[in-house]
Amino acid sequence: MQVQSMHFKSRAAMKLADARLQKNLANVRDKFTRKRALAITELEDFEAIRAAAVERRDRALENLDAWIEQFERAATERGATVLFAQSHAEAADLIVEIARRHGVKKVTKSKSMVSEEVGLNRALAAAGVQPVETDLGEYILQINDNESPSHIIAPVMHKDKEEISELFAKVHATPRKTEITQLTGEARAVLRQHFLSADMGVTGANFLIAETGSVALVTNEGNEGMCTILPRVHVVLAGVEKVLPTLEDLATVMRLLPRSATGQAISNYFSVLTGTRAAGDADGPEHLYYVLVDAGRTGLIGGEFQDMLRCIRCGACMNHCPVYQKIGGHAYGWVYPGPMGSVLTPNYVGIENALDLPQAATLCGQCEVVCPVKIPLPGLLRKLRQKQYERRLRPWPERVGLSAWTFVARRPALYRLAVRVAARALQWMGGEQRRIRALPLAGGWTAQRDFPAPGGKTFIDLYRERSVR
Repeated sequence: MQVQSMHFKSRAAMKLADARLQKNLANVRDKFTRKRALAITELEDFEAIRAAAVERRDRALENLDAWIEQFERAATERGATVLFAQSHAEAADLIVEIARRHGVKKVTKSKSMVSEEVGLNRALAAAGVQPVETDLGEYILQINDNESPSHIIAPVMHKDKEEISELFAKVHATPRKTEITQLTGEARAVLRQHFLSADMGVTGANFLIAETGSVALVTNEGNEGMCTILPRVHVVLAGVEKVLPTLEDLATVMRLLPRSATGQAISNYFSVLTGTRAAGDADGPEHLYYVLVDAGRTGLIGGEFQDMLRCIRCGACMNHCPVYQKIGGHAYGWVYPGPMGSVLTPNYVGIENALDLPQAATLCGQCEVVCPVKIPLPGLLRKLRQKQYERRLRPWPERVGLSAWTFVARRPALYRLAVRVAARALQWMGGEQRRIRALPLAGGWTAQRDFPAPGGKTFIDLYRERSVR
């Protein structure tokens, strides 16, 4: 997927002006948040389970090389082949080579954000192999000129039923249907033929289990089963950080993943797949490959952004983010939107290629509060902003303003004086209506709205009065 994160501001402005998108986002804005809030109340001690999940994910990351080696041994003993890719291009090349080796003409794919990272569909098509997305949302995007997902678990949430109805009628050359059951039935009929004729299935991995060499897959549609038991070749494409040491670790994390993602106690389909088809097995692949991708992940190990590797890809941070809720996922310009994307994208593609993403947050803290594995997203965003400042990647007026603020903030007496002067000036600018219509050197605050003028005493004055009492 081409990185377009440098154009965040212009893309965000377009999304804000898109009336249909705004209506669609408003229709689903509270859906995930309400369901999550209800689902976690079903747990006796949500915070204790959260803490256990953090400990288990951290244990995996702190000895990631050892757990990966154990996973490779266990998977190999059960008939799988484990391959490693340092880059996105290498991962795509490995999977294309696997397809060529087995004479594959068609690949059915279960939803995988890593496949979006590596541009797998484009690589397969260039090699003469037909990729078919089988997750309903991903399928809709694929037949709509290979549009990119706007959410990591609900990739087509930016579209409404009418848009999908028109798309199906056009692409499938069928009468236009308006009922959701009719649309899903039509998609099922089309996809079933692909399931039955595919030579290879490609899935992602919610987790990889080191002790058994297994892959854990979670879906609500069951398409991952059709991609793994019917084709003779199964390829698992996953980031190296997805390894968990034991099945017990998996059980702990799975108490949180569906609740945080879709508000379900458990997803409709939860599969733990191990090895190739053995004698006496009724189904399963003849050949199983794991392609484990680095692409910047191990570079975060031991550093100030290692916490980000705990991410279990539930999407809770974006579901609760006021910025994402207004602009959707496409404005972020790469695979991962929302707060998680604003941290991951600069780390994976280079901070200079995603200058505005660390700024694409209010730092309200909702993302950290709801993250099931306690990733300190606001803190990580602040660290990225600091790096941008240190590398002089932000506009010079912004850097001058921050330097001036730093100078004043480190001198309490000067700070108190500056606050009083600024408060008086802003009160004067607000006039009788107490509304500031234009701010010198800060027009972004008032370009689309009036800025409320401060009223009453400063915080310092109020705090001093309370201390005296």
